[in-house]
Amino acid sequence: MSLRLHDVRRGALHPFRPVGDGAVGLYVCGVTPYDTGHLGHAFTYVSFDVLHRYLEYLGHDVVYVQNLTDVDDDMLRRARETGEDYLALGNRNVTTFLTEMSALNWLAPDHYPRASEHVPQVLDLIARLFERGLAYAAEGNAFFDVSAYSAYGDLSHMTREEMLPIANERGNNPDMPGKRDPLDFVLWQRSLPDEPAWESPWGPGRPGWHIECSAMSMAYLGSQFEVHAGGGDLIFPHHESELAQSEGATGQHPFVGHWTHAGMLRYEGEKMSKSLGNLVLVRDLLRAFSGDAIRHFLVSHHYRSEVEYAEADLARSAEEASMLRDASLRAEQLEPVGSVDTASLHPVVAGHRDRFLAAMDDDLDTPRAMPELAALALVALTDADVRLQAQAGWMVRELGTRILGLRLAAGPSGRELRRADAA
Repeated sequence: MSLRLHDVRRGALHPFRPVGDGAVGLYVCGVTPYDTGHLGHAFTYVSFDVLHRYLEYLGHDVVYVQNLTDVDDDMLRRARETGEDYLALGNRNVTTFLTEMSALNWLAPDHYPRASEHVPQVLDLIARLFERGLAYAAEGNAFFDVSAYSAYGDLSHMTREEMLPIANERGNNPDMPGKRDPLDFVLWQRSLPDEPAWESPWGPGRPGWHIECSAMSMAYLGSQFEVHAGGGDLIFPHHESELAQSEGATGQHPFVGHWTHAGMLRYEGEKMSKSLGNLVLVRDLLRAFSGDAIRHFLVSHHYRSEVEYAEADLARSAEEASMLRDASLRAEQLEPVGSVDTASLHPVVAGHRDRFLAAMDDDLDTPRAMPELAALALVALTDADVRLQAQAGWMVRELGTRILGLRLAAGPSGRELRRADAA
C-alpha cells in the first residue's frame, strides 16, 4: 500500500502524489511569537515532523517551509502592553520555541520565513487579486471580496451562517470601516500610529493575517505544491481564506494536494490555549522528562486526534522510550557496525516492519505502528537468538529514529532524570 493522507477539502484519505518531478513541498503554519509556546504547539509540529521524515524515508526530496507570523494583531497588542519592540518580542519567543523543538529532535525547516520580511510578495499578490476583480479598497484598507469567489467554503464545508461567528472569534472585525460584507477579510490594513507601516497603493499599512501565508508559501514552493498543514483550529478562517486568495490570484487549481490538520491537545477537559491559561510548557516538562519521552507521548496519538494530556501517560511513554533505547543500544553491543539489510530479514522482524510501514502508509497511523516497534524491542532484549536480537534492535533504531524521530541514544531516561531532580 502506498501512502494515503487525509485532505480536509475533499474529505477522507487520498493517495499521496507529487505535483511534478521536483521536490515535495510541505508548508506548515508556524507560531505567532507573542508569547511562549506550549505542548499543543509541539503536538502539531512533531506530528508534521513525522510526515516530513516519512516522506524522506519513502525517497522523496522535501522542501519544508514553516512561517513566523511576526506582524499580527496579537503581536502588536502584546508589544503595546509590554512596551517592547514587536520584532524584539518575537525574536525572544522564537529563540525559546526553537530551543524546545530542538530538544524534541525536530528537523528544522529548509526555510523559516518571517511575515515582516515578505511585504513585497504580499503587495504583489494583492495587486493580482485586484486585477482579477477579487479585491476592493476602502478607508486605506484592502479587502477580499468573498461574494466574487463562489468557492469560498469549499475547504471548511461551512455555510455562511456558520462562518461568520467563528470568523469573528478568530480575528475578524465585521464592522471594519469600508467593508461591503462582514465576511470579507482583510488583505491590507491601515496601521495605527504606534504600529509598523509599509507603503502601498492603498496607503501606509501592514498585511492581513491570511495573505501573509499565501505570499510566503508561494515564494518558496510555487503556486502549486503537495501538503499544507497546521493545527485544526486554522481550517477556518485562516486556511479557507488562504485557499481562496491563492487560487483566486493564480487561477490554478488545486493550490495544494492535501490540506492536513493536527488535532487539539486538551488539558483538564479544555483545549490547551494561551487565552484559557491552561498551558503545559515543554520547557517545564524537560526538567523531568527526556525529549524522547515527550516525543514518544506525542507520536503515540494519531495526528488528527484530540489528545488529553495526563502526566501518567507521559510517564508511561518515558518507560517505553527507555525500552526502545535499550533495544537500540543492545543491538549496538551485539553488532557494533550492524545495519538493517531488508533483503535478509528474519521473518519475525520483517513481519513487524511490514505492519509498522503499513500503518504509516495509512494516514500516518502512529498508534498502530508503535506497538510493532515495542514488539521488536522486546525481541531485541529477550530472544534467545543473538542474531535475531541484533537485527530486531537495529530495526528499532531504523524505524524509531528515521521515521518517528526518536533519538534512542545513550543518556538518562525520563525516570533517571526525575530521580536526579528529586535528589
